[in-house]
Amino acid sequence: MTKKHTSPFKPETIADIVQYCGSEESLLAAFKSLRKAAIESALEGELGHHLGYCKNQRNSNTNSRNGYGEKTIITDHGGLTIQTPRDRDASFEPQLIQKNQRKLKGFDDKIISMYARGMSMRDIQSHLEDIYGLDVSPELISSVTDSVLEDVVAWQNRALEPIYPILYLDCLVVKVKENNQISNKSLFLAVALNMEGHKEVLGMWIAKNEGAKFWLSIITELKNRGVEQIYIACVDGLKGFTEAINSVFPQTIVQLCIVHMVRNSLNYVPWKDRKLVASDLKVIYSASNAQSAELALAAFRDKWDNKYPTIGDIWQRNWQGIIPFLSFPDDIRKAIYTTNAIEAINRQIRKIIKSKGCFPSDEAVFKLVFLALQNASKKWTMPIREWKMALNQFSILF
Repeated sequence: MTKKHTSPFKPETIADIVQYCGSEESLLAAFKSLRKAAIESALEGELGHHLGYCKNQRNSNTNSRNGYGEKTIITDHGGLTIQTPRDRDASFEPQLIQKNQRKLKGFDDKIISMYARGMSMRDIQSHLEDIYGLDVSPELISSVTDSVLEDVVAWQNRALEPIYPILYLDCLVVKVKENNQISNKSLFLAVALNMEGHKEVLGMWIAKNEGAKFWLSIITELKNRGVEQIYIACVDGLKGFTEAINSVFPQTIVQLCIVHMVRNSLNYVPWKDRKLVASDLKVIYSASNAQSAELALAAFRDKWDNKYPTIGDIWQRNWQGIIPFLSFPDDIRKAIYTTNAIEAINRQIRKIIKSKGCFPSDEAVFKLVFLALQNASKKWTMPIREWKMALNQFSILF
C-alpha cells in the first residue's frame, strides 16, 4: 500500500511554482527571500513586544527603535543576510536569533547527524560547501559536536532500572592519539535486556588495561545508578570480571557468551566448511544438559580435530564458562543466544570507527559512539521474540 502525499501543497501547485520561478535556482532564491522576510518580521515583532508598542505607533516610551544592524546567519539552506532591529537603550535581547548567534536552529542538527554517521571534519566541510555554498571552519564543526558531550555525561550518569535479566559486556578496540602517539584502547559497552525485553545500553567506558579492579569500579557504578540485581552476565572471557561482579551481585550467573564462542571458532574455518562446523557446534550448545553436551563435544573433536584442533581446544578450555548455559530452559537460552544484542550494535559502531581511523581524544570516541548508539536505539521499539516465556522462567529461577 503506497503512502499518501503528506505535503500541504498539491503536486500540481508545486509544479506551477517551479514553472513560475523558471528554475530550481530561482525557486531557492524565492524561498530564501521568503525566509528572510519571515525572520525579519518576527524580529520586528519581538522588538515591538520589548518596547511595548508596534512600529509607526505613537508612544511615550523613553526607549525607541534605533535603526538596523546587518548579520549573516548560517541556515540549513545556506547563508542568509538579515536586518536586525535595534533599540536606543541596547536592552533588546532577541530570542529567535540571539546576539552573537551565527547559526539558525536546525543547522547544528545537520552537522551532528553527519558526524554520527562517521563523516570526518573535512568531509563535513566539503559537504556543506558543495550543497549549501558555506565555508565552515573545522573549529565551528568541532564546537557543534562538542555540545554533545553534556548529553553524554547526563546519559552516562542517568538512573537505571533495579533489575536487568541479562547483561552483555563486550569490547571494541579504538585508536586514540595521546601525547603525539597513537595507541590502542579498549571501549567497553554494557548492553542489557530490561524487564520488558527491550535492549538498553547502560554505559560505555574506555581503558588501556582491564582487570578485577577496573571491573569492580564499573559494576559499582551500575549499582550506584540504581541496579539491584542482574540475573545473567554474558561476557567474552573478560579478565577479573567474574570476581568483580560476584562481589557486588553474588547471585549473578556469569556465562561465557555463546555467540562469541561460535564466532571465534569459525575464524579458524575456511568458507567451504563453515556451515558444517557451525551445524556441529550447534549440537553442543543446544544439548539438553551438560552430560549430553560433553558427548557432543567429544563427537565434534573426533570429526574435526584433524583439520581444526584449535576449535576443540577452545571449547574444552572454556567448558566451565559454557556449562551454565546448558542448565537454562529453552526460552532463556533463546533470549541469551538469539538476541545477539551486542553484536548488532558492534557492527554499526565498528563501521563508523573504521571510517574515522584515529580519534584525537577519548572525548571524541565518546561523542561519536554516543551518537551512533542514539541512532541505533531508535529501532529498538519491540521486545525480543517470546520474551514473556523467558520472563516467566526467570521469575521461577531467580
